[in-house]
Amino acid sequence: MPITVIWRQQELQVPGPSTVGEVLHLLGLPAEQYLVVFQGELVSFEQALGEGDTIRLVGVISGGER
Repeated sequence: MPITVIWRQQELQVPGPSTVGEVLHLLGLPAEQYLVVFQGELVSFEQALGEGDTIRLVGVISGGER
């Protein structure tokens, strides 16, 4: 059973086991642009993921003074 990644209202499947960072790399997504939620908690890119796990990617919105 693969790892499920919920990103932009899509469900993607990637092979496991893996880490969050490896999953983002596999999908070609820049890690600095996403927060990752696993089991209701924000997790680091070193978080281990196993077969059947599900993560949600949340885009980081930044702003500042001009």
